[in-house]
Amino acid sequence: MTANTERAALRSQRLNQVTHAPHAELDALVKSHAPFETRENFARFVVAQYLFQNELKALYTDPKLIAIFPDLAERCRADAARLDLADLDTAVPADFPGELQNPSLGAALAWLFVSEGSKLGAAFLIKRAAALELSDSFGARHLGEPAGGRAEGWKSFTRTLDSLELSPEEETAAEQGAVAAFERFTQLLKHAYATAPKAELA
Repeated sequence: MTANTERAALRSQRLNQVTHAPHAELDALVKSHAPFETRENFARFVVAQYLFQNELKALYTDPKLIAIFPDLAERCRADAARLDLADLDTAVPADFPGELQNPSLGAALAWLFVSEGSKLGAAFLIKRAAALELSDSFGARHLGEPAGGRAEGWKSFTRTLDSLELSPEEETAAEQGAVAAFERFTQLLKHAYATAPKAELA
């Protein structure tokens, strides 16, 4: 194993480390909105999920990224989130300004890393959604287990991610991109709950 390969094998760990603080902040924000207390609260959470996944659709369908991750298009959850909104009688939101534009390879990989990593946490979220009579076939589709399983899907993604050779500049872009992805979802979550119909906030 070369020194470059050894360094690359730590990429997913480094991205986890640099996003620890924004990840913790996001978790606290999610909890503060109590998304699993009512379907109305959960619907706002899905609004944020849809906005985030829909913004990333361009990455999940990018031929250059699919060349790296052949199953990438199938991993996208934007359509599942849209169906969840319909199940929850919630309108599909308009795009929110500030979406990711033409990222470098390092940044694109990092945003996908954050999106794919969230599928692990979704295993716990969908269990809580069951209390609202929601499931991977109604209302909480975007939290459902991916084909092949969550663990294997994540291992497959990180194996490929960690095997790539990136320049120092792209490594930096990846670390900055991972933080930016968490900050963007935090922004979208705040927007989703701020725009909730008044009846839903009662």
